[in-house]
Amino acid sequence: QVQLVESGGGLVQAGASLRLSCAASGRTFRNYAMGWFRQAPGKEREFVAGIGVSTYYTDPVKGRFTISRDNAKNTVYLQMNSLKPEDTAVYYCAAGRAWSPIATMTSAYDYWGQGTQVTVSS
Repeated sequence: QVQLVESGGGLVQAGASLRLSCAASGRTFRNYAMGWFRQAPGKEREFVAGIGVSTYYTDPVKGRFTISRDNAKNTVYLQMNSLKPEDTAVYYCAAGRAWSPIATMTSAYDYWGQGTQVTVSS
């Protein structure tokens, strides 16, 4: 069992940066591949970035977002630079077993956090 708690969201202007954190409970964190997803109002939850054997990003965030993890701290991060209004969404972290290739479907992840709101104003 893994419990995930996101933090770091907020309201920023376009072009700003934010770093999201996802703290995991349990000693098995290192056994899971981790992903970040987001859900905008009226839209389905979509994959943003994942880290397993390697990292993988959805095209709209490539070059702007970076996913990383610190197993000693049981934490996964999402560094978001050059934020755009279209990045506005609730961001969720998730833990799954698909190390390679990294899964982009929500159904491939077993545990989810409660989400953190990111709002980017123009």
